[in-house]
Amino acid sequence: MRFWFARLAGTSANQMLMVAIGWQMYDLTASAWDLGLVGLMQFMPSLLLVLVAGHVLDRYHRARILAACMALQAAVAAALALAAWQGWASRDLLLALSVLIGAAKAFQLPAQQAITPLLVPAEVLPRALAFSSAGMQGAIIAGPALGGFVYVAGAPAVYASCTALFLLSCAMVLGVRYEHVARIAGAATLDTLLAGVRFVRQREVVLGAISLDLFAVLLGGASALLPMFAKDVLHVGPWGLGLLRAAPAVGALVTALALSHWPIRQRAGFVLLSSVGVYGAAMLGFALSTQLLLSMLMLAISGAADMVSVVIRQSLVQLETPDEMRGRVSAVNSVFIGASNQLGEFESGVTAALLGPVGSVVLGGLGSMAIAALWVRWFPALARRDRLVETPP
Repeated sequence: MRFWFARLAGTSANQMLMVAIGWQMYDLTASAWDLGLVGLMQFMPSLLLVLVAGHVLDRYHRARILAACMALQAAVAAALALAAWQGWASRDLLLALSVLIGAAKAFQLPAQQAITPLLVPAEVLPRALAFSSAGMQGAIIAGPALGGFVYVAGAPAVYASCTALFLLSCAMVLGVRYEHVARIAGAATLDTLLAGVRFVRQREVVLGAISLDLFAVLLGGASALLPMFAKDVLHVGPWGLGLLRAAPAVGALVTALALSHWPIRQRAGFVLLSSVGVYGAAMLGFALSTQLLLSMLMLAISGAADMVSVVIRQSLVQLETPDEMRGRVSAVNSVFIGASNQLGEFESGVTAALLGPVGSVVLGGLGSMAIAALWVRWFPALARRDRLVETPP
């Protein structure tokens, strides 16, 4: 439970931080391009550090690495609070500190994935992941909403709150206990660094699952454009932005709680691909909405569909991966997740600059629906997968 609460605090802080950076950037520049650049600056370190992160996580204590990531993000939030308070926050500063956030996440995300299987038995891992996701979605609900409301008091108040939460998460992670065994001995070699990439490439179910998230969310995500929708389409302030960012997590939370009680026991591949199709349709509905409540409903449906996809994908990846490879495979997986989120924000910013926010999300929603159909043909083993845990014949 200590690890669960640590993730809760860290996720809340990160969500509040993203709301504040997004709103402050758009307030400073009024540019969709710059909103997209924030995502790109966070993604690039993940791509550059993926091989190093996987090797480090399979050799050193994963909880201590995670704690260091939280400490670095606390330092970034503190710097942003000082800059906003003294009035020297700028576009370049926000982009530079976004790079540091991305570097921290390059280790944080795979560490979180690789620690969880060490704390619970394999047979209950899907339920544990659903329960963990429920808590994270609760944080994603509270974080943006709280960040939006606190932003009314000014950006320094939000950044200071983030600093405190990151430090709390760091302290709690340091209290997590599990038996650490170094999975890699000796110095890093090209063979050990690339082992995670080879593992993913050679297993159709794993490759199909993580690449599905990459392309579906890369095309269909709209989180970077929410400040534009809040300000220019729905005509609401920071409080409305907080509600929009929290709406997907409301649907995801309800779904995660349901999955923790009633896990998916059959036709996992079909359910996975169907959920991606529903996600794309919901994003299409959000793009065409001009009412705050309808927009929140469409985002909630997208969050529910995405949660089904997340639980199935993460369960498949973790259950198909032996522990001695889990750090390196989780690092590869985190790059796909980061690409779908941070690089997806950049893609949204670029297409919004060309087509406007509505056109960008319409195109993305249609793209996600097309991806779900294509993956049935390109990854038949994934589409036919029945149970999350395969039993020997």
